[in-house]
Amino acid sequence: MNKRDLKKLEEMLLAKRAELIADIGQLRKSAMDSTPTEAAGDLSTHAYHMADQGTDAEEREKSFYFASKSGRFLYHIDEALRRIKDGTYGKCEVCGNDISIARLEAVPHARLCISCKEKDEQRQSRGIPDATV
Repeated sequence: MNKRDLKKLEEMLLAKRAELIADIGQLRKSAMDSTPTEAAGDLSTHAYHMADQGTDAEEREKSFYFASKSGRFLYHIDEALRRIKDGTYGKCEVCGNDISIARLEAVPHARLCISCKEKDEQRQSRGIPDATV
């Protein structure tokens, strides 16, 4: 991988990182930091219906799920950026071979070459734990 490709991939990772941070912030602002009545836009003092409370709880749960998923994705991006800095980016963590540029462009945080990823998915589909852990 040449320096131009590496710089392009690093810029992709940094852009996605900024996007995820903004998304997580928006999720927190809209759902996690407000009370159920504030989240619904209802600032009156009237009683709150049970069905509305259930709907709001479900919406907060979905927001938490999306924030959690985004947080995990952010971790993988940060790890890819760390690998760029330490010079191990683009190398498969299992076999040590180069990860193809096409794969890195599609999945810039990839840590396995396509061959090892396929083997990993086959193991997981059979219920066998990840060998890299």
